[in-house]
Amino acid sequence: MAYAVEADNLGKRFGDIVALQGLTFRVEQGRIFGLIGPNGAGKTTSLRIISTLLLPTSGSARVFGHDVVNDASEIRKLIAYLPEEASAYKNLSGYEYLQFMGRFNSQDKHDLNKMVDDAASISGLGERLRDRVKTYSKGMKRRLLVARALMNRPKLAVLDEPTGGLDVLHSHYVRGIIKEYVEKHGVTVLLSSHNMLEVEYLCEKVALMNKGKIMAEGTPSELKDKYKASNLEEVFTEIVGLA
Repeated sequence: MAYAVEADNLGKRFGDIVALQGLTFRVEQGRIFGLIGPNGAGKTTSLRIISTLLLPTSGSARVFGHDVVNDASEIRKLIAYLPEEASAYKNLSGYEYLQFMGRFNSQDKHDLNKMVDDAASISGLGERLRDRVKTYSKGMKRRLLVARALMNRPKLAVLDEPTGGLDVLHSHYVRGIIKEYVEKHGVTVLLSSHNMLEVEYLCEKVALMNKGKIMAEGTPSELKDKYKASNLEEVFTEIVGLA
């Protein structure tokens, strides 16, 4: 089995605070894998380690066989990372922003134009891409940022709360973007969310996290069957003993 991401007994401490405790999971290539749980569960910390932005305190993690500590520069060539609180340059137009970001990954002008055209299509913003980012709603900005993350067709897209704070229509659009892109281009996606119903729709496999630990892992159907639940929220409630 070829894995895009392998985490083995991953741990992270910030002083006396234990953020991750023995995190172990695998993400198959070409799949959408979700880390889900409440705020403070350790989801963002996990994604930052996988994206080589944080060093683990213990354990190990690999991305397409590359170690996140020793091979960070190689991993950064293969991934795109979208933080939950990402922002775009507000005084640029949407097109100008995509062109600026595309220059970091394009080989030549033709390649850059192709990437920007792809991003424009992904965003679905149409003529609004000619307007300055500061005139965009939160949902429009998020669509622009998701398009930026996917425009260079990374082998792995790491998305932290990709629909966080969005209304129903923008959330639906972003979920559709992610799902379609995986199906069309074979990109692997590792995402986090506290919206368990959304992840149930989007992800092929999920890991339920709480207090830095994985409490359960499997497909949404497997977890619902195992805990005799109608949705993942009920599964999580059963696991953490809040029922």
